[in-house]
Amino acid sequence: MKRRRGFVGDARDAFVSGVLIVVPVYLGLLLIGRALSGLAQLVSPIAALLPDWLPGGNILSLLIVLLGCFAVGAATRSKAGRAAKRKLERTVFARIPGYDLFRGLTQQLVGEGREDTWKPVLAEIEAFVTGTRPAAEPDRVLATVMFADIIDSTQRAAAIGDRAWTNELQQFYGLARRQFERFRGREIDTAGDGYFATFDGPARAVRCAQTLAKEVSQLGLTIRAGLHTGEIEVIGEKVGGIAVHIGARIAGHAGPGEVMVSNTVKDLVAGSGLQFEDRGVRPLKGVPGEWRLYRAA
Repeated sequence: MKRRRGFVGDARDAFVSGVLIVVPVYLGLLLIGRALSGLAQLVSPIAALLPDWLPGGNILSLLIVLLGCFAVGAATRSKAGRAAKRKLERTVFARIPGYDLFRGLTQQLVGEGREDTWKPVLAEIEAFVTGTRPAAEPDRVLATVMFADIIDSTQRAAAIGDRAWTNELQQFYGLARRQFERFRGREIDTAGDGYFATFDGPARAVRCAQTLAKEVSQLGLTIRAGLHTGEIEVIGEKVGGIAVHIGARIAGHAGPGEVMVSNTVKDLVAGSGLQFEDRGVRPLKGVPGEWRLYRAA
């Protein structure tokens, strides 16, 4: 039953992702293509070639749209697909009047149920009624941030040379990206010898950091990682906010091979089976107060 429910949820998410891409593209084609009065006309030559017992042009058109939604939606579940979808939404779909309204209504109809889903809908209605668009609110979400960097990277680079070091970095990046994909992390930035990523669950973030620390040892490298859970502000493809600074400062307190987390992370993963060792109260540079940190065992 659990496996079936997961399949249904994945199918629904894929379909919605496809709808949010296919429908705006289709509407755009209707506006641009003077010769197209609808998808039925577009597929009518194909329908005419089919046997009589197959569905007619209208039904065939509907089937093509549904299959297209599933196919495009499935493609957007990969890392490259998600990046392409965000770029399309930001550069193309956002310019289509009413797209935010359509997006919000579609997400509500399929039961996503997020409280902020109605915000673009209400903004479109307000803009239509009053003629002015409300000021955009910062997009803030709850996430777990992870900072990880290679210990003694400068000495390592000097010892093996630039070319060999570049090859090792590429191996490290590839390994990290595979783990991010496995644990549903989102790569935000690289800083030469480190990574900054976000996760939608703290337990997955901790396990990702632990796995990464273990895997890179096979490359002859040692990393340290710091994690914190809090609200972050989404700024295009980047994120910001005090939670990001806290995560970076926590990473600075981690030793070689260690995964250091805040008390917030430790409390949120209670019952997950993860074990932690109390490392005491530490000051975090630039962050008010003192913070109790824990090492993931």
